[in-house]
Amino acid sequence: MTHQFVSVKGLELVAKVRAFCMELPEAEEKVDGFGHITFRVKDKPFVMMGETDGQPSTAIKTNLTTQEFLLQQEDTPYHKTAYIGQHGWVSILDTDKVPWSEIEDLILEGYARTAPKKLLSQLQATRK
Repeated sequence: MTHQFVSVKGLELVAKVRAFCMELPEAEEKVDGFGHITFRVKDKPFVMMGETDGQPSTAIKTNLTTQEFLLQQEDTPYHKTAYIGQHGWVSILDTDKVPWSEIEDLILEGYARTAPKKLLSQLQATRK
């Protein structure tokens, strides 16, 4: 199973997520040991992306309350991320079913749950 992005949809999604994440203070992009593209702060991931059989997926760190809310929606495009879902991670297989603004909000939540307070202060100053 490969996690390299080959589909046009996957490459476009990575570019869009990358553009958003790299605006966050001290965010970094790394490829993990499984070949996933990850976005991290202080070497802790808050977004992980992969692609299997041309289907991109995006996993975002949320809190358990947010995760529960997202999973309870009718016809939800969200599911609990394999192996790390018990920590609040949610995955989206079809991002076309989710408004981009909602994805941005979830990425910001993941960043806020991961970044040190000093960086959160920087983020709040730049987003006003």
